[in-house]
Amino acid sequence: MRNDFPEVKIIGAGLAGCEAAWQLVRRGVPVRLIDMKPGKFSPAHKSAGFAELVCSNSLKAEQLSNASGLLKAEMRALDGLILRCAEAARVPAGGALAVDRDKFSELVTHTLLEHPLVTFESALVDSVPDAPAIVATGPLTDPALTTAIQALPGARALHFFDAAAPIVTADSLDMDKVFRASRYGRGSDYLNCPMTEAEYDAFYDALVGAELAELHDFEKKLVFEGCLAVEILASRGRQTLAYGPLKPVGLTDPRTGKEPYAVVQLRQENEAATLYNLVGFQTRLKWGEQKRVFSMIPGLEHAEFARYGVMHRNTYLNGPEMLGANYALKGNPLLRFAGQLSGVEGYMESTASGMVAAIGLYKALAGTAEPDFTGRTALGALARHVCSPTPNFQPMNANFGILDPLTERVRGKRNRYERLSARAIDTLNEVISQYEL
Repeated sequence: MRNDFPEVKIIGAGLAGCEAAWQLVRRGVPVRLIDMKPGKFSPAHKSAGFAELVCSNSLKAEQLSNASGLLKAEMRALDGLILRCAEAARVPAGGALAVDRDKFSELVTHTLLEHPLVTFESALVDSVPDAPAIVATGPLTDPALTTAIQALPGARALHFFDAAAPIVTADSLDMDKVFRASRYGRGSDYLNCPMTEAEYDAFYDALVGAELAELHDFEKKLVFEGCLAVEILASRGRQTLAYGPLKPVGLTDPRTGKEPYAVVQLRQENEAATLYNLVGFQTRLKWGEQKRVFSMIPGLEHAEFARYGVMHRNTYLNGPEMLGANYALKGNPLLRFAGQLSGVEGYMESTASGMVAAIGLYKALAGTAEPDFTGRTALGALARHVCSPTPNFQPMNANFGILDPLTERVRGKRNRYERLSARAIDTLNEVISQYEL
């Protein structure tokens, strides 16, 4: 193993930064891990330890019929530190991996601080670091560093809150109820879920009575200055949605030959047309409530949600314009971004981005070819999503809709997902062997 690698600066000791540090030091690359804690805390952080979980203590499902389970299997194959510590700090949670958050943080912190190639520095970073470096400062990046990042090429669209509509998988829609059309016969770009008056009234009553997710105090002003949630719009009157985002004007239901009473439109989310978002449905309903209420929409009764709608403070990069393969800044492969700042959403997804960014950076420093994880793996599909052109880029969770589809037909959703997982694991093993990871 080489011992002449330059020191890599990693800004941020959250999940992504810690995983990135681990992937580098286990390959002989020295790391300077820099975090503003404990000298300064973001509004959401309380603990001085690394890898602090600020929301849920659940890292989601473990089964290979679930995309989150596949992502864990892939990270396990690459000796992920975060996953190893999570399994050691596990608490009972059925089919999910949940942790004692204090024990988990202690394990990650101890492992890295005890490693001879890790130097920790508590400091507030207010400028983009010189390469080689990985910036993994999270969705609450300090304003000074945010300003500095905005000066980078392509950074004109840094977002300061995340107001996103739910995304559903195409193959979970009931196409006997959904029809394809644009208004006034101008093409067929949208999928349309038509509603009768009775269906609309039932949906409306459920929506205005649904339970909302809480916002942090520091988020409230930021969120509602920029976007209006569908449930807030609905609260202004029973017909507000029917004359707003659900207006049926210019659409004819081919089953009836008439204009529906109301219609929910779905817009294609990715090039493969495996994902669609609910147009105009930015929301802060609790996720369980979104599943309950939005499944009342005709055609969405059995919809699988690749991503639920969110409204919260979340600074993230304009990935399609800024980032290339393995989360590298375009034009500078020795400077990378990881975690929620890069445009992924979720604990394991943030960790995965740190893993891929670090492995890619290691290869770049070694002067050898970077791995192509491909869209057949969850690791590769997430990295591809972040840098792929899209008209309305939004952060993404791991889901089977972003993976390359199967070339063969497999009956049954569970069987299909398990087949996608098996293919992903086979592909990753080939990548590990080919690139000597």
